[in-house]
Amino acid sequence: MQHEAGVGIEAHNSYRADRWAGGVATLSSETVAEEVPVALVYNGISHAVMLATPLDLEDFALGFSLSECIVGRPSEIHDLDIIERANGIEVHMELSAQRAHALKAHRRTLAGRTGCGLCGTESLDQVARRATTVESGAVLAEGALQRALAELQGMQHLFHLTGAVHAAAWCGVDGHVDLVREDVGRHNALDKLIGSLASQRRAFDQGFVLMTSRASYEIVQKAAAAGIAVVAAVSAPTGMAVRVAIDSGVTLIGFVRGERHCVYSHPQRVH
Repeated sequence: MQHEAGVGIEAHNSYRADRWAGGVATLSSETVAEEVPVALVYNGISHAVMLATPLDLEDFALGFSLSECIVGRPSEIHDLDIIERANGIEVHMELSAQRAHALKAHRRTLAGRTGCGLCGTESLDQVARRATTVESGAVLAEGALQRALAELQGMQHLFHLTGAVHAAAWCGVDGHVDLVREDVGRHNALDKLIGSLASQRRAFDQGFVLMTSRASYEIVQKAAAAGIAVVAAVSAPTGMAVRVAIDSGVTLIGFVRGERHCVYSHPQRVH
């Protein structure tokens, strides 16, 4: 089974179940994805608790810190430790003095749930922070979306085992899938992807993100915060996601399936 180095909690486990087919039950061993509480702790203060798949947690912590604008660059996190507790996992990060002061002044408490990006938000003003404007001249090659979708389907390893997780893929403008991160939460998967790209010092304006989920506003908002210009999803966007994409300069694409897709904003980057 897969798990993060230093973390003994498995990303998936086997459970006995009755599998029914044609009115007949057969005892089987089913592989099930795990989700655990992951507390993100900055300078000794817990800022957020998210339910997440216990894989790639360093990427998750860094990506969350960047996409939520807690830090502006990876170097502002001076230290990162992953600690397993009896009831979950804590990721401890030490911020630079300037970032720690800013976080303390504007701290909010989030109680994250799978698929939920607003749990614990204290006021309406916190829902839609000022849109980050993305400027990128990247243009997707013809057929890039279809190529990315075809490649991604063979790279969703945890999904193929469990059927219970989303994937976020980083794709070149030619559609080649370069990196994939998976999680029970679609926004967690994107944070893991952003964190991995940032740790490798990759250019966020030289490709696009493909999500195996719907495109919610938080997906677009996180992508914009990282400087990602194109977000594609296999399912539909929400109206709020479209408005955030328009305001932030993000090209938002939905219903990427087979030979079709729908571009909702800034279509100049898509053939």
